[in-house]
This record gives sequence, structure tokens and C-alpha cells, in this order.
Amino acid sequence: MNTEPKHFKLDIADRIATVALDRPDRKNPLTFDSYAELRDWFRDLHYSDDVDAVVFASNGGNFSSGGDVHDIIGPLTRMSMKELLSFTRMTGDLVKAIINCGKPVIAAIDGVCVGAGAIIAMASDLRIATPEAKTAFLFTRVGLAGCDMGACAILPRIIGQGRAAELLYTGRSMSADEGHAWGFHNKLVPAEDLDRAAREMALRIAAGPNFGNMMTKTMLAQEWSMSIEQAIEAEAQAQAICMKTADFERAYNAFVAKERPVFEGN
Repeated sequence: MNTEPKHFKLDIADRIATVALDRPDRKNPLTFDSYAELRDWFRDLHYSDDVDAVVFASNGGNFSSGGDVHDIIGPLTRMSMKELLSFTRMTGDLVKAIINCGKPVIAAIDGVCVGAGAIIAMASDLRIATPEAKTAFLFTRVGLAGCDMGACAILPRIIGQGRAAELLYTGRSMSADEGHAWGFHNKLVPAEDLDRAAREMALRIAAGPNFGNMMTKTMLAQEWSMSIEQAIEAEAQAQAICMKTADFERAYNAFVAKERPVFEGN
């Protein structure tokens, strides 16, 4: 796994990876290079034993302004259909990589969180925001469809079909209070507490059984397309696998000894 990326910030400490886009003067837009490097990093993360959780952080008071107007939007207007499809598949691959990385991902959202930035927040497992956070899926405002990078599949599952339809049709901004009331944000915290709150949540999750966390994330993603019967069977198999881990035995022994279990992820 690349621990020294060129197109985004990365810090790994206490088995928590903190990722952030690194163009605060432009409200952290994405470029072709940062899209691809983030996709590859999250893909490789699935095979890493050095990271137990990820915080996708804001930088300079903003999360992300989405695709860069000059570096992405302009060039897209001059591409062939084959080139355009290659690009849209690549951006979708970033979402798939986040969903399939095997680690819980927490988005720490401050200020602007729009376009592809809103998609990254949507694809994360949990979202903590400041009262100043403004989230918009503004694809229709640039003449495109709202169905970008899985938005029509994922967003309704988080906030409901009607609310998702409104945001995707109009491209309007969702306030932090709306996002919290609708279930998009798990909690709101003051801007000065955002990084601490996200890291505390990441550490709390990482202190749990990380093999179990991986299995939970896998089931949350895969069960979208299952019937109830299929989901129950899949969870039975997943839980049986987890019962063969040492962490399950550690939890039992700690309970008997009236101690707090210390999980080791195996």
C-alpha cells in the first residue's frame, strides 16, 4: 500500500489512517490524478494489516468542492465517448474501492462538500459534520444527471427516496441540520472538535474486533441486493466464520474474568 501518495494527504498513527485532499486554496477539488490515486489506495487498503479504520478529513475548513472545473470539467467537454466512459467508470471505481476496502471509513465534513466530494462522504460508513457543512449533489446544475457514482443507489438508502430525489433533481445544498435530521450525518460537532471527534470514533471502532468489523462492512454492502432469506443465510455464514476467530474466544474469556476484552483482529 502506498504510504506516500502524491495527490492527497495521508497520515497513519495508532492504526488509524487520516486521508485528506490537499488543495485548500481551491476548497480541495479532485483531479484525474487524485481520483486515480485514491482509488488505488483504497483498493490496496483491503490487503493492509497496518490500518484498522480510516478518517477522510476536511482540510482548511472544507471537505471537497468536487471535480476541478479547469482540470476535469473543461477537458471532459473535449473527450470522445470512449474516453468519457473510461473516466466515469474510474470515478465509480473509487466508490467501489471505499465500499470494499474492508475498513470502516469515517468522513469528517466541514464547509463545502459537493459533487464528487459529497459522493465520497456518502460512500463512507459514518459521517461527522460541523454546523457549517454544506452538502450538495450538484450534477444537474452542470447539465448532467443526478445518477453519478452510485448516488441513485446509495443516497436513498441513507436518507430515503423522496429526500434523495429532491437533492439529486435540484442539486440544492443540504444543510448540516437537515443532514443530521435525515440520517446523513451521524452527529454534528463544532469545527474545532471535528478532527478529535472523528479520530475518537475511529479509535473506538478500531478497538473492536477488526475481523468482525470487516465482515460487518462486507455484509452492509452485499445485502443491498439480497432477499431477506438470502441475507439471513449470508449473516449466518459470516457469524459462524467470526466465531472461529481468537477475538471471539478473547471476549468470552474476558467476560468470565469480568475484564474488558482486548481484541487483536484475528
